[in-house]
Amino acid sequence: MAAEISFAVGTTGGSRTLSVTFERRGTGEPLLLLHGIGHHWQAWEPVMDILAADRDVVAVDLPGFGESAPLPDGVPYDLGTVSAVLSAFCDELGIARPHVAGNSLGGLLALELGRGKLVRSVTALSPAGFWSEAERRYAFTTLRAMRLGAQTVPLPVIERLSRSAAGRTALVSTIYARPGRRSPEAAVAETRALRGATGFHETLAAGGRVLFTDDVRGLPVTIAWGTKDRLLLRRQGVRAKHVIPGARLVRLPGCGHVPMNDDPALVARVLLDGSA
Repeated sequence: MAAEISFAVGTTGGSRTLSVTFERRGTGEPLLLLHGIGHHWQAWEPVMDILAADRDVVAVDLPGFGESAPLPDGVPYDLGTVSAVLSAFCDELGIARPHVAGNSLGGLLALELGRGKLVRSVTALSPAGFWSEAERRYAFTTLRAMRLGAQTVPLPVIERLSRSAAGRTALVSTIYARPGRRSPEAAVAETRALRGATGFHETLAAGGRVLFTDDVRGLPVTIAWGTKDRLLLRRQGVRAKHVIPGARLVRLPGCGHVPMNDDPALVARVLLDGSA
């Protein structure tokens, strides 16, 4: 069962207490897992037990997403702020400088933590921040449409759709290449998470100004991209490799934007290799 921890974070208005929800499993070197915008820690559920055989795995709900509290009023959801929150969270758990893996927004945050030398290694799955302006507008328009659908479609309709492979395709095919493999319960839960994500609009607004342009030196970096990613197109992985020339660029055949459910064994192997 997921746990909750409260800790102090510094803001321009002084120190504030923030509550964060997380799931922790396994033993070994610590591996922090960061989900994408509108998602929750359960995005990692398909690979959690595989990873936990070799790692102390901590999957966290980012501030304003899942069951974690939003950031205090007036505190921006920008890279610097959220990275500082994650660093304080790790300190509170006693896992200073963990390995980190992230997907989409979480991949961008993982790279930011790597740039600040706050982690031992970085594995980024379809990370944000390597888009052209046209690609960014397309992704943000798609995300806003997903959020609108999650908020306006009645929950009984969502639950009914989740019971068939065709219905799950309608609900989650934007982010999964194999949506029929997602369980009905998971499809409903992540749609509800998107519906209730208090940090969604502020995070999207902050992301409109983001391009990741700095190399990440002095630690292992893996960047992996699904060949069927329909949200952040895979050519962005080539751009990421140009920005971070020492990174290992990995292709995820048949995987979509959130690849953990499309091919758990492959993604788990990439994460274990990246954090070796």
